[in-house]
Amino acid sequence: MGKRSLEVLPFIFSPYISLYHFLISQMVTWHVVLDFSLLLLILATPSLEGGRLSCQLNGSCSLKEVEKSKDDGTTWAVLVAGSNGYYNYRHQADVCHAYQILKRGGLKDENIVVFMYDDIAHHESNPKPGVIINNPKGHDVYAGVPKDYTGDSVTATNLYAVILGDKKSVKGGSGKVVDSKPDDRIFIYYTDHGGPGTLGMPDSPNVYAKDFIEVLEKKHAAGTYKEMVIYVESCESGSIFEGLLADNLNIYVTTASKADENSWGTYCPDMEPPPPPEYDTCLGDLYSVAWMEDSDKQDANGETLEQQYKTVKVRTYNNNSTEGSHVMEYGTKSIRSERISLYQGFGTSSVSDATYVYDAPMGVINQRDADLLFFQKKCEKLIEGSQEKTDMLKQITDIKNHRSHLDSSVDTVGLRLFGSENGRLILGSFRAQGKPIVDDWECLKSMVRVYETHCGSLTQYGMKHMRAFANICNNKVTIAAMEDASMAACSGYDVGKWSPLKKGYSA
Repeated sequence: MGKRSLEVLPFIFSPYISLYHFLISQMVTWHVVLDFSLLLLILATPSLEGGRLSCQLNGSCSLKEVEKSKDDGTTWAVLVAGSNGYYNYRHQADVCHAYQILKRGGLKDENIVVFMYDDIAHHESNPKPGVIINNPKGHDVYAGVPKDYTGDSVTATNLYAVILGDKKSVKGGSGKVVDSKPDDRIFIYYTDHGGPGTLGMPDSPNVYAKDFIEVLEKKHAAGTYKEMVIYVESCESGSIFEGLLADNLNIYVTTASKADENSWGTYCPDMEPPPPPEYDTCLGDLYSVAWMEDSDKQDANGETLEQQYKTVKVRTYNNNSTEGSHVMEYGTKSIRSERISLYQGFGTSSVSDATYVYDAPMGVINQRDADLLFFQKKCEKLIEGSQEKTDMLKQITDIKNHRSHLDSSVDTVGLRLFGSENGRLILGSFRAQGKPIVDDWECLKSMVRVYETHCGSLTQYGMKHMRAFANICNNKVTIAAMEDASMAACSGYDVGKWSPLKKGYSA
């Protein structure tokens, strides 16, 4: 029996002990005193057993009761949608759905921190104002979602401060942070565009892998959590942890894709299964809906993190189709034997809407092309010859032209730096498995800034070229040489609205 149990025993049983002595003093018959003595023994049993639940003593505990009795810690959650714009509907829909799962599981709003730009629920393109769905047959997932960090407060700096519990460093928003203690668990879910070594944010700069990992290391060094689970949805999401996340931080991670492959949007127009006909945008992301629709089906007993990982892995690979990605694991893999309920809550599903379960591949689209799909579907519904349609066609053309410029200018930079024979080969080269994409992360940021100064914002599409900039650093190119190459590649290009002075630098 622990010291604390011994200290509280007199307070718990003093009324009963007084009554016991009273019975003796009144010379009550011996069998009444004996019966009362047995009652005292029964009451004391939980303390004598080290605080075990009474149901554990008789073998009647549910899994929910056993899991909850493991410690007295709190579960915290950080949910991040790193994009804005109605064409990125799916990311905020993903986060809202995740919130509903956690809320249903018993997590309190005070322990859930939500980052979302909050510009789609009441967007003019939303056919159901004030409602967000994450599934073609889904219910509203927007209702009740906390507005912790919205608009300009959805930043990498605020995200880092929230995870670290650093209230003084937060700028804007609700000020809510993960004020966790040593026995607490933390669940982080991030969904957005990404590129090798980086995750998008609606307000620049983006999240860089090395910075994110350093935040996690600081959190671990502070001793303010017991275990942490992180789910990440983005293209090349594996590159955020590959060669960077140690396995002794008590952090378990799964990502939507390997370090060198795309992730995919789903529930898109003209795909199977389609969203309701009034929607012109994708409702969700393949990996994200895979884990959340699996969690929706769990009862209080639920499954382990490993079981969910295996289920999600099959669905995210899209039933062995060419349009899917490989879900990856990183970090402290022993954590995967625990129940998902320790991180997502113990609630029994109350979702009444039917969700899709497919044995065939689902219709998907490369995350980087989902915006063009939206604009094209919207354009098709506009009146031929109208000013609205003319403006929309111009917007589509501008986007395509800038994408073409990004691709060609990066190629030209490589040609200038390494020659026509080696340029593309060096920029596209992959490092050995287990190594991060770059050693000098400050160099990587500097190269991105130099390029964007002369060639314009990388945008969500251009994030795919981050490996090229990493390889420029890995080959010891100087800032001066990069400056010359970028100027030569983009000297005749008017960056216009793509200027980093308007869009902000990615690094």
